[in-house]
Amino acid sequence: MKKFTLEIFIHIIGLGSASGLIYNNNSLLLIGDSSDYLYEYSIPTAHLNKFGLIENPSENSTKKDKIDFEATTNSGTDLYVFGSGSGNKSNKMIQLNSKTKDTISSTDLTHLYGDMQSFAQIEPTQFNIEGAIYDEGNFILFNRGNGKDNRNVIFTVSGNNLTNDYSILSNDYKLPKIKGFPTGFSDAILVDDKIYFLATAENSKSTTEDGHIIGTLIGRIDVKTLKIDFTKKFGPNQKFEGITLYSKNKDKVEFLLCEDNDSTVLESNIYKLTLEK
Repeated sequence: MKKFTLEIFIHIIGLGSASGLIYNNNSLLLIGDSSDYLYEYSIPTAHLNKFGLIENPSENSTKKDKIDFEATTNSGTDLYVFGSGSGNKSNKMIQLNSKTKDTISSTDLTHLYGDMQSFAQIEPTQFNIEGAIYDEGNFILFNRGNGKDNRNVIFTVSGNNLTNDYSILSNDYKLPKIKGFPTGFSDAILVDDKIYFLATAENSKSTTEDGHIIGTLIGRIDVKTLKIDFTKKFGPNQKFEGITLYSKNKDKVEFLLCEDNDSTVLESNIYKLTLEK
């Protein structure tokens, strides 16, 4: 990549600390790690709709009560929203109809997450799913290495379901530090045969407790070789936790990013990141 530019794209009132987003047909679908809603923001009209992901949803749950929805992806017809697995209440996956936003199913991933931890030999306290990709029937899940062991792991889960008929593969990645602080996966997206990922750094060795935000980097992994092509630091005091494709051509690729500002204020900035090839 030759160079990049980062700019504010839109400002959304009614949603705080966004942790995942999907761009589709001039709309944004967003989740927040302290919210139990899926949000749909129409870019032309600036209108924000919300859809409950659980019974009696809350927009600003406390840390001890939140489901901790951290990752979202789509298959074209369906949306999938994943809990982080970092606590007893955060093991849900919600499947929704992409058009109607009606809930199709709510799946308990406790068994799957336990098997993923066992397979990759990750302690439960170091487990924290922050990104998800759906790829031809497989789920690619990203463990954020922001615990004491800094285990950045990409899991590929294949099978007929995510409860009792699946197989697991895992790959560990060593990511660059920012100002001496380790970075951890915070989201990813598949574009052609490349995985573009975000990784954030903060002054904390806990998967659940926020620390001073150090910054974010973007990187790219070749799907065929599973090796990192490049990484680039940006956002010196920002923690970006969601990435979605906005546009691409032979000269550049544009992404939209959402930011977790570790605040209870229900406002969010969406940024546009342009990478020139």
